[in-house]
Amino acid sequence: MLTVHSLSKTYNLQTLFENVSFSLNPGERKGLVGPNGCGKTTLVRILAGLEPPTNGHISRDPHLRIGYLPQGFDPDPRLTLGQVIDRHTGNNPAFEDKLAQVAESLTHHPANSALQVQYDDILRRIQFNQAGHAGRILAGLGLDQADPQLPVNKLSGGEQTRLSLALVLLEDPQLLLLDEPTNHLDISMLEWLEQWLTSCSCAALVISHDRAFLDNTVSHILDMDPLKHRVREFTGNYSAYLAQRESEIEHQWSAYHDQQAEIRRIRMDIIRTREQSKQTERKASSIRIGGEEMKQKGAKDYQQHIAKKVARKAKSRQKKLERYLESDELVEKPQDMRLLKLEFEPSDHLGRSVMRLDKLSIGFLPNQPLISAIELELRAGQRIALSGPNGCGKTTLLRTMLGKIPALAGEVHMSSTAQLGYMAQDQAGLQPDQTAVQMMLAYYPNETEARSFLAKFLFTGDEPLKPISLLSYGQRTRLLLARLVAEGSNCLLLDEPINHLDIPSRLQFEQALSQFDGAVLAVVHDRYFIQRFADEIWWVQDGDIQRVWELPGVTSGRE
Repeated sequence: MLTVHSLSKTYNLQTLFENVSFSLNPGERKGLVGPNGCGKTTLVRILAGLEPPTNGHISRDPHLRIGYLPQGFDPDPRLTLGQVIDRHTGNNPAFEDKLAQVAESLTHHPANSALQVQYDDILRRIQFNQAGHAGRILAGLGLDQADPQLPVNKLSGGEQTRLSLALVLLEDPQLLLLDEPTNHLDISMLEWLEQWLTSCSCAALVISHDRAFLDNTVSHILDMDPLKHRVREFTGNYSAYLAQRESEIEHQWSAYHDQQAEIRRIRMDIIRTREQSKQTERKASSIRIGGEEMKQKGAKDYQQHIAKKVARKAKSRQKKLERYLESDELVEKPQDMRLLKLEFEPSDHLGRSVMRLDKLSIGFLPNQPLISAIELELRAGQRIALSGPNGCGKTTLLRTMLGKIPALAGEVHMSSTAQLGYMAQDQAGLQPDQTAVQMMLAYYPNETEARSFLAKFLFTGDEPLKPISLLSYGQRTRLLLARLVAEGSNCLLLDEPINHLDIPSRLQFEQALSQFDGAVLAVVHDRYFIQRFADEIWWVQDGDIQRVWELPGVTSGRE
């Protein structure tokens, strides 16, 4: 279906990857993993034909239907939800008209292959809709009941993700290229997408940092190594890949230590042999030729001969060691990737009750609250996951607790010692023309200290001096985390904070939150993250919030 041959990509003398080769066959589902900034999105864009490689080529059928889902969704704000969907489904009357026009053209130009391809594509779309596939996709993603007159720029982050995903699937692709499709999707949508992927006949290459999603959907992992700029393929899902990688690294460390011990032994042997040669030479030099001249001269010559022989032996061993150190047999020292160094400062004293919701009702219309009569309390030291379907009011609740949206009824009682830190899901609060250093100068007295702090969040080289608009989504998320730490808040309200973070960074974030002594309320849908982060879950559904300790259908798995 698609084969990649020795693909390489270089930007401004910086190599992202080189000599990448793999194939995708019908029905195969492969996950592409690696740290933020290593080139995963660039590789997928090359596969989608959106940008060229520096070297190498891709073999594929020229008529292969490729569905590409980018990270960002930027719809025409003038269109409504219904208009956007109709442009991609066969129930649009314009498709019937276009089919008739192409058919008419074919009668005059029957040998025109481009017209034939166009005719087949329009007919396929119409048949796809008539078979009910389009309806099932829209229903599965919760878009069949949405208001078709709603402007697309008014959709929430989760709704935009579902719409962009639906538009890709409505194309009935033979190959899916999905760049972080799980961002903003609620758990029910994640489960629907997992089921759709595992039951469809198309091939798929998925960039994702959702460990549970990768475990449930892919059969191979493509690991992009930013240090070697290579891609290696592993059989199995993410957990199987992780076990293989950990085993490989353990064996590599063992082999490296054994080899280093052997190298040290050989070097000590060379040193001893050289010292033996020197001692023999000194012994020969101490022989004085006297009365028995011939006998003593023979002894001296013999000692010098032995000294030269031992010296040649030491030199030969040294050359052999040098050749060995330059050979392919040398085991490389395992290289540790730089990790996010995220550590919250000890919080100021917090009372037992940080925030209490007293009969709180939230929403935008007085007679249509999203959630009513909330009676909950956030206490010091708690780590609470706020989860539930998209559009149920999670973000609105956080914004109401912050005072950004007025409550419809009830009150939010906040401790006088609480210092709130907020992280928005849409990365709001970042000024596109500002650099990371300029942003952090609000918290540090000079550029040197600001850059030193940013280095803990993997901003190195010229990255801290780039306009934020040029940073990747993952880099922007790390920058928001840096600001969150610098603010020194003791109560964190986080709206999907791990979107766009790679898996190593998510692990570091989990660890930092587990050691944070303040209170945390986080909107999150990553099941793996919830299992390891949350003491308690506030589950939002049907206008109500229930306190639970396990997600529906998900076991704890906490170690």
